[in-house]
Amino acid sequence: MKVLFTVKYDDEKLKRIKELGYEVVFISEKEIENNNLTDDADVMVTYFACDRLDIDKMKNLKYIQTTSAGIDQLPKEKILKNNIVVANNKDGYKVPIGEWIVKSILDICKNSKSMFENQSKKRWKMDFTTKELSGQIILFLGTGNIATEAAKRLKAFDVEIWGINTKGTQKEHFHKCFSTYEMDKALKQCDFVVLAMPSTEDTKHILNKEKIKIMKEGSSIVNIGRGDLINQSDLIDCIYKFRGVALDVVEKEPLDVDSKLWNFDNVIITPHNSWISEKNTDRNFEMIFDNLNRFINDEPLKNVVDIKKGY
Repeated sequence: MKVLFTVKYDDEKLKRIKELGYEVVFISEKEIENNNLTDDADVMVTYFACDRLDIDKMKNLKYIQTTSAGIDQLPKEKILKNNIVVANNKDGYKVPIGEWIVKSILDICKNSKSMFENQSKKRWKMDFTTKELSGQIILFLGTGNIATEAAKRLKAFDVEIWGINTKGTQKEHFHKCFSTYEMDKALKQCDFVVLAMPSTEDTKHILNKEKIKIMKEGSSIVNIGRGDLINQSDLIDCIYKFRGVALDVVEKEPLDVDSKLWNFDNVIITPHNSWISEKNTDRNFEMIFDNLNRFINDEPLKNVVDIKKGY
């Protein structure tokens, strides 16, 4: 059985894959194109290679393993047509992103942005507008692995943790969970909204002007999900309602230099950086190794994606 890697791992790691019984081929996704080496692969481990490959020509391809949590980069119609199984890496980045959520919430409470600006100007100025996180209500839109990882860490700050999911299913580390139909009730009461959903037809612009109007004056937003979860134009129109807005993702990346978002004092912008960690390579490889071992032994895969739903 042949596995095509378009993401680089060291020789020792690839040796472990070969010992499972695979023929291993590596071609960088920056250079890859359909040829004899690619088109007879049974499995592909990739991030963005489908931008350059036509999987209709890969007649043996049965399983795609992404190194990303999102699957927006995949040709979904072709995957469905060819009955290809897709598994993602939804667990791989939950620790760094969970930490990033905590950091972003604290940055807003403690006015870190203005503190750093004062430091850069060598200006010693006390700030009497910082707030405690303790006692605040944090609402997660989405209660998946990333939200759960953040909720687990936030419990130490003596906060109330709420979540929104499709049916209002109760989740570990959440004090309350609401269905999507109850979202307005939760939005009216929360101090922070953390967006941690995938991008689908149902979730696109889930936070828009109508929902923003419901939110408390002086509440805050953190988005580490997908940029189009927020209607960016509506957010800009209502920006001064919020104490703080931390955006690690935006609708169009990179954020245009002329975007008004750069100019607001209450907005923190980071360049889709929340997932990055020095431990990612080893953590991601272990997930890939486990799934490849399962696949070659005809066992159920972990993190299988429902292509139609988008997650």
